[in-house]
Parts: sequence; structure tokens; C-alpha cells
Amino acid sequence: MKSLTRPARLAPGARVAVVSPSGPVPEERLEAGLDLLRGWDLDPVVAPHVLDRHAEFNYLAGTDAHRAADFQAAWCDPEVSAVFCARGGYGAQRMVDLLDWDAIRAAGPKVFLGFSDITTLHEAFAIRAGLVTLHGPMVAALDFLKNARTQEHLRATLFEPETVRTLTAGTGGALVPGRARGVTLGGCVSLLAADLGTPHARASARGGLLLIEDIGEEAYRLDRILTQLLRAGWLDRVAGIALGSWVDCGPYEGLRTVFADRLGGLGVPVVEHFGFGHCEGALTVAFGVDAELDADAGTLTLDEPALA
Repeated sequence: MKSLTRPARLAPGARVAVVSPSGPVPEERLEAGLDLLRGWDLDPVVAPHVLDRHAEFNYLAGTDAHRAADFQAAWCDPEVSAVFCARGGYGAQRMVDLLDWDAIRAAGPKVFLGFSDITTLHEAFAIRAGLVTLHGPMVAALDFLKNARTQEHLRATLFEPETVRTLTAGTGGALVPGRARGVTLGGCVSLLAADLGTPHARASARGGLLLIEDIGEEAYRLDRILTQLLRAGWLDRVAGIALGSWVDCGPYEGLRTVFADRLGGLGVPVVEHFGFGHCEGALTVAFGVDAELDADAGTLTLDEPALA
């Protein structure tokens, strides 16, 4: 696994397009998030269909075609330096293959930010465009709106990425001790499993530092998801694993038993409670960069800043 192309960091005044590839967005939360971005001296512009709601499927922010068109137009706009997702939910899998990836590659590197359902797009950018992306808070997400730690870590990643090259797990420790080097990848583990067998899916996590988290998946479901990845050979020769947040997944001791059983036999370092994902105060994590994971110290250190 090779490191990917890093987009340029943002500068004051940069134009940021806000899109919704997945679920519908509460307008009041969107406006609050836009105000925060303006406070950072960014120039956010909202794509035309961000506030849409699908006529039949109220869990989608408008039609697949409209969500894809918004994304395409935002990415290919030469005045736009970054594309931020408004929220997750569900729907990115329905629109990702409607995007013109030749045009996206031709438009050049830009900052891309999102998490949760947006895992599908992180994987697509890695495989189809070869770009580093940011797994981090979304514009209309409550954690971004209310948590100063989340806001500051994202702001530093966007403007001063050299100051946040080392990420430290707040309460994390080694489920399996050791150190490992590799290229970062990951996201919602259920979305990574759902990508298996699709035309442009990553063949495996070999040589990667896998950062995974999820929400609302009970222990037996996480067991099934991890077992699927193991049976498919997707976790063969992964270099190391960092476990993020598991909100609404049940008591952690039960989850920990599953993680130890399913991941402990891989013979690689595994660190838990790493503080990214759906939790309060979530860290922004770059995917596609060379890094070292130290499970004993609970740190992930990037070889280079997330953005150039």
C-alpha cells in the first residue's frame, strides 16, 4: 500500500463547497455550521440540493442524480479548494458510481472531509483518485457545532497540519501491544464490509494502518462484520489497527471481547479508545498517509502533515 497525494492546506478566504451525498440535513444545524466556517475566515458555499429530501425515501437528501451532480459540480469548480460533507446517514453508496471519476481526477487534489456513511467516498477517493482525505466532523454534525476540541483539531488540521501530526488516544491503551508502520485507511467498519465485491473496492488492507469505528452495531453484528472481512482475506497482512468510538453498540466490555477474539489473532498491534468517529470531541484523521502506530503509547504519528 502506497501513500496518496496530499491536497494543499487551506488558507484564509478559501472557498469551501458543502454537499450532502447521504442523508437530509436540518437547516438550522447547517446554518450554525456555516457560521463556524465563516468564523475561520472560510467562504462556504452550499450546493443546490443539500437541503432536499427524497420524495419516496425520506432518509436521502434528494435524488441520487442530484446528490451526485452537486458533488461533481463542487469538485470540478476551479474556485473551490475543499468539499465538506454536511452530514452522513445513508446514501453515498447509491451515488458514488454516478460520479465522473475521470473529471474528478482532472480537477486535481482538493481537501475532502466527512465520516460515517462518507466512508464509501473515502475509499473511492483512495482507489479511483489516489487522494488523501480527512475523516472528520461534518458541517451540520452536533459534535462539530458544540465541541471545542473537535472544532480546534479540525481547524488545526486544515490550516496548520504540521501542529497535529501526532494523534493521541485520550483513554486509549493497547489491546495488542506493539508498534507498526503503514498507510492509514478506514472509517465505519460496516461500510468497509459493505464495499466488498463492488467493482472498485480495495482488494485488501495489506500494509495499512486500519482505523475503524461504528455506531449502532451490537456486538454480534460487529462480530459478523469482522468475520466477513477475515473470511474475505481483507485483513490479511494488515499492519496495525486503531479502534475508535462505538456509540450505541452496547457495553464496551462485550465489544472488547469480540475485538480481542476477531483481531487478536492477526498478530499486529491493536489500540483501543482512540477518539475518532461518532464520539464527543472526535479527532480528525487523515487517510492515505504514511504513519506509525504505537499501541502501547496510544499514538498515531504521521510522517508528513495531512495536507501539503
